[in-house]
Amino acid sequence: MRAVLTRGMDGRSVLGRVWSGWRRGLAVSTAPEDAGFGIEARHQRQPRGSRLRSGPLGDQPFPGLLPKNFSREELVDALRAAVVDRKGKSGELTLLSVLPELSQSLGLGEQELQVVRASGKESSGLVLLSSCPQTASRLQKFFIHSQRAQRPTATYCAVTNGIPTASEGKIQAALKLERIDGVNLTVPVKAPSRKDILEGVKKTLSHFRVVATGSGCALVHLQPLTVFSSQLQVHMVLQLCPVLGDHTYSARVGTVLGQRFLLPAESTKPQRQVLDEALLRRLHLTPSQAAQLPLHLHLHRLLLPGTRARDTPIELLAPLPPYFSRTLQCLGLRLQ
Repeated sequence: MRAVLTRGMDGRSVLGRVWSGWRRGLAVSTAPEDAGFGIEARHQRQPRGSRLRSGPLGDQPFPGLLPKNFSREELVDALRAAVVDRKGKSGELTLLSVLPELSQSLGLGEQELQVVRASGKESSGLVLLSSCPQTASRLQKFFIHSQRAQRPTATYCAVTNGIPTASEGKIQAALKLERIDGVNLTVPVKAPSRKDILEGVKKTLSHFRVVATGSGCALVHLQPLTVFSSQLQVHMVLQLCPVLGDHTYSARVGTVLGQRFLLPAESTKPQRQVLDEALLRRLHLTPSQAAQLPLHLHLHRLLLPGTRARDTPIELLAPLPPYFSRTLQCLGLRLQ
């Protein structure tokens, strides 16, 4: 993930970039700061040992990922090391759990960091943090207003196992959280009633656009216009094209004689994603390595409000993680 920390209404900020989901480990790189809220990074500095290779990778199949036993101190150090520029005065391992240490490490005193926007726990990409309540409020209002106006502010990159039938379009589905075998999972709801809506069912909407295809896979841009747990993963499953590395929902897509179909969500338990032999060969992975494949869902672009109300929104970009770039290389896909 790439962390962007905003300080005040005048746009003063602290910026860094962190790759990968918090559960799987991470590596850090830095990027230059632009004026106001605007931060744009189009080039990334590869961490040591993460050079992309298209051939077999042995014990390092996913460059850019660090060991799962990453400590709290290492995470705080990694985030602090990702700080590029600072203007103004100075249980389970998760981003939220280390915010107090990070705040102290950055010398923010009594100011508490809060998460304004972040990608999902298993996905990679941008993380927007703020130590200024007024700035956080302004950003949240911008996101809420944009959502109501159906103007997407976030763009994700995803690699899918399968190619959507349409090159672009909208995905609409009513979703709910349901506890299955002790795990909260997102489940589609057909024709939800008013009672269903009152009980937590939410109508969700995402835009998608296929950027490139190859080897039976696709590079897709996804823009959620609603917010719901695992929304994008479930939306792509409904297109019969689960996200590569989705070890939670991909089992809902069955195949018989080469034809894909949806299995009942309520009775399909999560399991490791199974890839066919041809795809494993293209990715230079063994089945055991594929069982550890990271989720290829990356919050690549985020729009923030300009300094003044009528200013054009400012764009934040997070480069793809090394393992994601390597997958694109293996599949012959290019991010335009």
